Amino acid sequence: MRTANLLALASLGLGFFPTLAQATTWDLDPSHSSVEFSVRHMMATTVKGQFEKVNGTLELDDKDITKSTVEVTIDLASINTHDAKRDGHLKSPDFFDVAKYPTATFKSTKVQKVGKTKLKVTGDLSLHGVTKPVVLEVESLSQPYATPFGTTVRGIHATGKIDRKDFEITWNKAIDNGGVLVGNEVSLDLNAEVSEKKGPTVESVPAKAAPAPAPAKPGK
Repeated sequence: MRTANLLALASLGLGFFPTLAQATTWDLDPSHSSVEFSVRHMMATTVKGQFEKVNGTLELDDKDITKSTVEVTIDLASINTHDAKRDGHLKSPDFFDVAKYPTATFKSTKVQKVGKTKLKVTGDLSLHGVTKPVVLEVESLSQPYATPFGTTVRGIHATGKIDRKDFEITWNKAIDNGGVLVGNEVSLDLNAEVSEKKGPTVESVPAKAAPAPAPAKPGK
């Protein structure tokens, strides 16, 4: 009887030990990541630029990728189109109005698998005081790699499109041929390197207790 009772207590005690979660946390490396954009200019060519300061966190569940989440913050004042005058105009109230809205954020709401290697990530983009749903197509998510510096990294490439009018960024000028100076559709291209945070993530909910063994028969 004593042995059976000890076994029962031990099995119940296992329920108070935490279990390791499947998700791992990855931080975006600003030094090896970029958010680029392109937009039509005067209906004739495409102008490209990038935001040089971007941060983000990826909660990645490799067992079920659809349970993963991502958040990204972009410093709009870090815009660089390789033309200081144009950058100043883009920072002004005509466009981003960075004095009033210094950052843009993207927070995922859904992750879907598309084929074997691609993902569709839907999320809320907050820009210029407006929040709208946006879809990003993740073209690739690399396997983890150990670096010579003792870290583990992965690479991500994602693309998307937005209409700047949806975010109340409407400044424009008509040109002689009937077109406009700046296109409304903006193409986005994200290339990111993320580094895994050290240490396991621990569930806050205790593990399910194992069933107690059957009572010992009398005389055993």
